[in-house]
Amino acid sequence: MQPYLLSLDQGTTSTRAIIFNLQGQAVARAQRELKQYFPADGWVEHDAEEIAESALAVCREALQQSGITAQQIAAIGITNQRETTVLWDRKTGKPVHKAIVWQDRRTADVCLKLKNKGHEALVQQKTGLLLDPYFSATKLAWILDNVAGARKRAEKGELAFGTIDTWLIWQLTGGQKHATDATNAARTLLFNIHSQQWDAELLTLFNIPASLLPEVQDSASDFGLTKTAHFGAPIQIGGVAGDQQAALVGQACFSSGMVKSTYGTGCFMVMNTGEEAINSTHRLLTTVAYRLNGKVTYALEGSIFVAGAAVQWLRDGIQLIKQAGDTEAIAEETMDSRGVYLVPAFTGLGAPYWDPHARGAIFGLTRDTGIGEIVIAGLEAVCFQTRDLMEAMKKDGAGKLQTLRVDGGMAVNNWLMQALSDIVGVDVDRPTVTETTALGAAWLAGLYVGKFASLEAIAELWHCQREFKPKMALEKREQMYAGWLDAVQRVTYKPV
Repeated sequence: MQPYLLSLDQGTTSTRAIIFNLQGQAVARAQRELKQYFPADGWVEHDAEEIAESALAVCREALQQSGITAQQIAAIGITNQRETTVLWDRKTGKPVHKAIVWQDRRTADVCLKLKNKGHEALVQQKTGLLLDPYFSATKLAWILDNVAGARKRAEKGELAFGTIDTWLIWQLTGGQKHATDATNAARTLLFNIHSQQWDAELLTLFNIPASLLPEVQDSASDFGLTKTAHFGAPIQIGGVAGDQQAALVGQACFSSGMVKSTYGTGCFMVMNTGEEAINSTHRLLTTVAYRLNGKVTYALEGSIFVAGAAVQWLRDGIQLIKQAGDTEAIAEETMDSRGVYLVPAFTGLGAPYWDPHARGAIFGLTRDTGIGEIVIAGLEAVCFQTRDLMEAMKKDGAGKLQTLRVDGGMAVNNWLMQALSDIVGVDVDRPTVTETTALGAAWLAGLYVGKFASLEAIAELWHCQREFKPKMALEKREQMYAGWLDAVQRVTYKPV
């Protein structure tokens, strides 16, 4: 009997392992913080060996804590911080440089040069992405060009590239498997999301040798067996997906038009667009939602830089609140922002504005404005930004949204979830299990080993803990949103 699935969730600030039963309930979890390295302004790195060690440690800890043996685990699912880039020696398994993290901006000038040469249209048409240092290709080229001998060794076939999922698969299987899944490949700027192949033209553009690249597999497929020494018995790795795609699966958004929105430090909103890869004309990303049995399901993705970070700023920056959880009670007591708007453009604005020069501001202050109104304005900013993404998706031709499935730390705030429903004008559903990223990876692994017959069988395991329906009058909703758009207009960069 193998009644459990082990999910390895490797994030930007920590590595977690969660053991789920086949009903999708967590029975054990372990977590380790991850050290961040900032060697220069705008540079962010991780120690790839520390990531591998922490992954083994949390998996062993979860097994030990629960008393569950490796033989009782049907499969492992892996979900990961996307775009983060590792290059290592195929013989020794040792990285040639620290992992360059998705947040790293060191290749901004390279991206700008490529953009100025007119390459972005080709890149977007093939990959669904924009030319940005966020993605893996320019990070990989930087390592090849800045680590002594790396490019020569790469051309001889001595080195291997991978995003974090690939690195973990290699480590867990003892170097037996060099593979990734289509969702992670789709974030590299090297993968054609239409042909589902590494693209020769893109490899030439970024000067990347093809010998470095992993095999691209379905999101539920054979990613190898873990070494017996790791957990006492080999375990099948059966599911892999980048974190936001794993959350889409964890939220059972399997039909075209279904949307999930994750509210953490920032906010990632992903809409399933089915078999159609919608080419965004409003600065959203077109990406792979998942690939199963060779069939690709696509998605539109929008990212907000500041969601929970606005509440952190209210707490730590201007010290209006003692803890993040206080915002719900304050908002319930205050009820209304009274025309106050907080635009949290602390590091510029993300989708759909993409304005790195914009800066934060508070508008509409009067003599009777107090802490409550500013706190509500901070929470409402999350709702307005979600509406911005929704409007962009509509303009890109995505169908009308009926329901928004939410997760992440901010989703526990009932006042905020009601405000979100009111301002966006759709039903907001919060699931019983909020560990949706880890759960999605587990479900993909279970699908591969036959624990679930189909996506429909998985969808039946998704349960809504609470539904929030719009109560606000249409006129007020539109009036408030118009005020937000005016406030955003005031903070956007205008060259003199």
